[in-house]
Amino acid sequence: MPGRIVSLDVTDVRFPTSRELDGSDAMNPDPDYSAAYVVLGTDDPGADGERDGYGLLFTIGRGNDVAAAAVRSLAPHVVGRPVPDSPAGLAELYHRLVQDSQLRWLGPEKGVLHMAIGAVVNAAWDLASRRAGLPLWQYVASLTPEEIVAQVDFRYLTDALTPEQALDILRAAEPGRAARTADLLVSGYPAYTTSAGWLGYDDEKLVRLSKEAVAEGFTLVKLKVGADLEDDVRRLRLARETVGPDVELAIDANQRWDVDAAIAWVNALAPFGVRWIEEPTSPDDVLGHAAVARAVAPIAVATGEHVQNRVIFKQMLQAGALSVLQLDACRVGGVNENLAILLLAARFGVPVCPHAGGVGLCELVQHLAMADYVAVSGTMQGRVIEFVDHLHEHFTDPVEVRAGRYVAPRTPGFGARMHASSVARYTYPDGPEWQQ
Repeated sequence: MPGRIVSLDVTDVRFPTSRELDGSDAMNPDPDYSAAYVVLGTDDPGADGERDGYGLLFTIGRGNDVAAAAVRSLAPHVVGRPVPDSPAGLAELYHRLVQDSQLRWLGPEKGVLHMAIGAVVNAAWDLASRRAGLPLWQYVASLTPEEIVAQVDFRYLTDALTPEQALDILRAAEPGRAARTADLLVSGYPAYTTSAGWLGYDDEKLVRLSKEAVAEGFTLVKLKVGADLEDDVRRLRLARETVGPDVELAIDANQRWDVDAAIAWVNALAPFGVRWIEEPTSPDDVLGHAAVARAVAPIAVATGEHVQNRVIFKQMLQAGALSVLQLDACRVGGVNENLAILLLAARFGVPVCPHAGGVGLCELVQHLAMADYVAVSGTMQGRVIEFVDHLHEHFTDPVEVRAGRYVAPRTPGFGARMHASSVARYTYPDGPEWQQ
């Protein structure tokens, strides 16, 4: 008998990052980085003993219990089904979950339930890639163009991207896969850091961490902005004086502004040399982002961490509303929908610079960016992955960043598995960390 999924377990894990204001920004002043931590259990250890798959749904504290409940609600749709450890099995799981009419009613394809589907789908990809003995980025890059296209739901996309056009993109990249894989294993992938720029940090800490970022080899540093313009001018001036003229600066407003305010604020900060403005307004406002993009050029507009599905990304690309696409590993419907988004970005020639500000996100998105380089876009031009130096010690396969570059993972899987001791300590509300 083929193996079956026998359990879908989820734990509410929260880290008290608000105590030091790690992760603070103009819209989210006191986040506690958290995860609805998913374990997809099977009755089949596979040839190499890999029995379970691991995923997570990232939140910033309150509401993590709601996210965990959404994952639990999927158990009847998953438990008892065949183990999805092949490309066909992964495609079937994704399509079954996102096309269930009663689940779709709660979105459709957006919100907490869609994120919960993404966490389960990602856990399945983790299991499949570990059983294949490959890190996820190499597992994706090992699939044929036809197998990758089969993972994508093209409904609502064909006015911008058809399956035939997606195949053309993937087939064009196919001849260079081996060379690009070898390049990644030797040289890694460019990174940028947000660790110096949280809004709650005082000036001394901003300067100290900016100096450390330059010493560590980062060539782009991002600062949070949007609470007070005078304060932002001072902080940008300090950052520019600290990093010098050869290190780029980016700014992130975390949806703080209306369109007109965004334009005025960004233009006031432009003299400090800004590569991009991130999330200048509501993530759902396609036309607002397009207006900001026209008004602040040549500063780029970057967004994506709160874009709820492939359809909104399609519209933003069609409208010229973004010129840096920041996909998120946990916001949409897992690896499958992120493959659709990567293909859309390649179709429009827009660089992908993944969002990674949160627990586990660095571990996950590095695989998506590397899979894009090897199998989809075939380029790193204009691309960097966000790096935040928090909470990696809780993962069994933590990211490694060296000389300003992500070191390509070699351990099989997607990187979402946490140490059992960390899960026990930070389980909310009963873990020891929350009993202090």
